[in-house]
Amino acid sequence: RKSMSGERVCFVLLLAAAVVLSTEALAIRKPAPDWSGPAVLGDGFVDLSSEKLKGKWVVIFFYPLDFTFVCPTEIVEFNKKYPEFKKLGAEVVGVSVDSKHTHLAWTRTPREDGGVGKLDFPLLADVSKKMSRDFEVLDEDPTSEHFGVTMRGTFIIDPQGIIRTFAINDEPIGRSIDEVYRQLEAAQFAASNQGKGCPANWKPGEKSITANRADSLEFFKSWIK
Repeated sequence: RKSMSGERVCFVLLLAAAVVLSTEALAIRKPAPDWSGPAVLGDGFVDLSSEKLKGKWVVIFFYPLDFTFVCPTEIVEFNKKYPEFKKLGAEVVGVSVDSKHTHLAWTRTPREDGGVGKLDFPLLADVSKKMSRDFEVLDEDPTSEHFGVTMRGTFIIDPQGIIRTFAINDEPIGRSIDEVYRQLEAAQFAASNQGKGCPANWKPGEKSITANRADSLEFFKSWIK
């Protein structure tokens, strides 16, 4: 066999480097992937994108499929909490690989029948699965019972488009929307108070930790009581 030419070797190495960089892109304190797509909002369709939400805090949550079981409980709870997210200046976006028409049908289905009813925040239709793949929540294992759908990924993104928190739950494990909200509060506090940390279960109004030895010891003395 003839050996690969120098040009081809360089191309293969560059391609491998690009793959490595793409897999490393999703990380805390790194930019979130750009995204766009059609969504259902209210009783109609809108076009959404990361560009349109630039300058705002954004909570993106992925869920497996419409007309399933755990998913409507999460979405309805997000909707109940949505006014509080708005008070913090945050937008909430739900995402699955269903079409916008399926989303619309689901929002027109009563909650007692397994629907989600009319929602105050958008559900984005990631039919191409690009967004789910870019956020690394898509199950791409052909042997999996959930092949081709997303797991329960939750991402809090700051106004500069930087990921501040993310978590991914397995399909049967529903999220705590109160905890997502608490993490948003903590992320906003940390962004506005450099050098301060939010201890376990922290909520606004409670003591934070100053990230130096002397001040942290003062916190620990009162915290341990």
